[in-house]
Amino acid sequence: MQAAQTSQHESPSRLIAVLAAGGFASTFAGRVVEPLVGVLARDLASPPATVALLSTAFALPYALIQPVLGPVGDALGKERVVVACLFVLTLALAACAFTGDIGTLFGLRMVAGAAAGGVIPLSLAMMGDRIPMERRQVAIGRFLVAVILGQLSGSTVAGLIEGAIGWRGVFWLAAGVGAVGLAGVALGFARRLRAAGGRFALAPALARYRTILRNPRARVLFCAVFVEAIAVFGIFPHLAHLIEARGEGGPKEAGLVLAGFAAGGLAYSLTVGLLLRFLGQTRMLMAGGAVSGGALMVVGLAGSWQADAAALVALGLGFYMLHNTFQVQVTEVAPEARASAVALHAFSFFCGQALGVAVMGFGLEALGQLPALALCAAAILVLGLVTARRLARAG
Repeated sequence: MQAAQTSQHESPSRLIAVLAAGGFASTFAGRVVEPLVGVLARDLASPPATVALLSTAFALPYALIQPVLGPVGDALGKERVVVACLFVLTLALAACAFTGDIGTLFGLRMVAGAAAGGVIPLSLAMMGDRIPMERRQVAIGRFLVAVILGQLSGSTVAGLIEGAIGWRGVFWLAAGVGAVGLAGVALGFARRLRAAGGRFALAPALARYRTILRNPRARVLFCAVFVEAIAVFGIFPHLAHLIEARGEGGPKEAGLVLAGFAAGGLAYSLTVGLLLRFLGQTRMLMAGGAVSGGALMVVGLAGSWQADAAALVALGLGFYMLHNTFQVQVTEVAPEARASAVALHAFSFFCGQALGVAVMGFGLEALGQLPALALCAAAILVLGLVTARRLARAG
């Protein structure tokens, strides 16, 4: 286990700044495709519903790589794994700009998703190692500023500039952002990267996972983020097509709507200290579920893209009230194997994201927009109430 305290040469602010460079790059890469669904469908001669699954192609490998990267990070050093993942992510994004068919693009998005999977979970584990619990939720909230700005920039910039530089240019831009993030993290952890790493062994890694899964609090947290991801993120890749089908615009409008979610998350990050002071973690979960449920109902009403954008601001705020609380708690379920615990948490979350796109696609087709999103709203509302109760008792 790495040192649980930040060294005198590495203040929490510096640690957050270094990790923020990688966090921004990884989320920027994850969000650039969503506003481009209509354009990619036309240029690559594929149905919009198929192109929307490019989000699944990123999210599913992100999830599936977690059980590997968690124990590898615990064994070899989290900093070393983050740098390697950012290197692979940058190469994969650059290669996306050259592709000429949807199959190759799916493959490259899978590689990019797997590489991105090593950045944020291991960053959270590093903050768990080095920042005391009483300061951790605010610290992770500050780190989320960079993560959310990456989401905001990825979705918004891709939608706004696609008309000027094309979707290939968007991928080149994402690769450039990845390269900057890689340089920032590598330089920030240069001293630690020169230190000798440990060795990975399978048996201890499996033993750590068994210990984590026996923890009741861990099981609640893993199930919670799985449900949360399906309910909140399933609609995202479908928004561009729904907006176009209503005759309200294309990638630009879709990008602005999706940016609303990141703006709501940014509002959370900037007010997390106040929210904690006035609500505490238990009421934060209850309020987050209620706000998220109300926002999903507004999207279900299919009013205008401006109404959708406003609803996504509220959805971003409510989601991070839930998710950041889950993130902080999971960093303490196994202090001796923090990367493994956070990796399993991310595994559950991104499995939910990957499944949510297909579930929402089926729901939109079989039930319609309002009934499908009403079910999501009910699920997230109940989730906030149940987790508030269960986590308060699971002490």
